[in-house]
Amino acid sequence: MIISIASGKGGTGKTTVAVNLALSVKDAQYLDFDVEEPNASIFLKAEIEESEDVKVEIPKINYERCDFCGKCADFCVYNALAVVPSNVLVFPELCHSCRGCSLVCPRDAIDWRYRVVGRIEHGTAKDIDFYQGLLNIGEIQSLPVIRSLKQKIDKNKNVIIDAPPGTSCPVIETVSGSDYCILVAEPTPFGLHDLKLTVETLRHIGIPFGVIVNKDGIGDRKIDFYCQTEKIPIIARIPHDRDIAHLYSKGIPFVEELEDWKIKFREIYDTIEEEVEG
Repeated sequence: MIISIASGKGGTGKTTVAVNLALSVKDAQYLDFDVEEPNASIFLKAEIEESEDVKVEIPKINYERCDFCGKCADFCVYNALAVVPSNVLVFPELCHSCRGCSLVCPRDAIDWRYRVVGRIEHGTAKDIDFYQGLLNIGEIQSLPVIRSLKQKIDKNKNVIIDAPPGTSCPVIETVSGSDYCILVAEPTPFGLHDLKLTVETLRHIGIPFGVIVNKDGIGDRKIDFYCQTEKIPIIARIPHDRDIAHLYSKGIPFVEELEDWKIKFREIYDTIEEEVEG
């Protein structure tokens, strides 16, 4: 079963839920898709054993053939190409590797070269098969790294996906194909606003989901009213608790110190499994 953990905003406790869930089930695989700032390895103490580059293709102009007609630049909606007298400017960070420019080039003057945009790291963490993606500093497109990382999913394991925050393309690409998505929300006005956006997104792509309320007790009950109205199951609540916060500040998953919570997370997994199979 593939379970993704998402949230409409950062800082809700998405990684906290993902890490503690992974530590509570057997034969788990953990993939950190928050490629701009992965941090699950801090809590899991992952030992990285191997790394591979993520490459994308970008245009390479063959000036022996190019006559600077400008059709490639006119076609590119991302403005990755600009044609000036006697030169073609290529902006690698803007290129989406769609190869459309080569299709419209009348002189077949566009070749391709590879550019490294990030890497995939693999290792083990407390008997968990661990992967994380890392986008190179300065890159603006995370999807190539996310797609490469997604190829590492082992469907024979209990897969836990730590999605990036928000509701944009990286999140949609990450959670697509999941059997279930856990939405982590905090009981605040911002938490409710962004939860609504994520619910709309998941309903649009047709993935079943439920909510875990983190830091329960710090705000109001509007998330409860919203979930009740929209018939969204609240599958668990993690209280705003001093012991949990203290362990978090030390980089310790709280299921390792609070045994009752390991049982609760296993029950959460079993509940989700029953819903997916039922």
